[in-house]
Amino acid sequence: MRLYRKIKPAEALRGIAAEEWERLLDDLPSELATAARTLPIVCEGTPNEALVRTGVAAGTFGLFIGSAYAEPGASPVPSQILLFLENLWAAAHGNEERFREEVRRTLLHELGHYLGLDEDGLSARGLD
Repeated sequence: MRLYRKIKPAEALRGIAAEEWERLLDDLPSELATAARTLPIVCEGTPNEALVRTGVAAGTFGLFIGSAYAEPGASPVPSQILLFLENLWAAAHGNEERFREEVRRTLLHELGHYLGLDEDGLSARGLD
């Protein structure tokens, strides 16, 4: 069996993810970009054991936690997006262009949650 996954250093993946976040922010309407810029993006390799125990799938690409933009303070956890870079890299089969696309799509999906969209609303916008 041939391995499809080329190894990419974690720091390089973080840098690519940061570039895609900035590109995404540049493409958003200014009011949304201003709100989104307050949202931290935390990059991890994969969901940790504690997240998996709470029901987060080990292969998850991203996760929004905290309060939606319209409901500040509704959650005891600060609002943030978690990106799971190893999972995204594996899904991209070691292809940087596909990785960038997956990162952008995942960021849009999780940003949609921050803006109050549920899974049906995201699906209707092609972000499922």
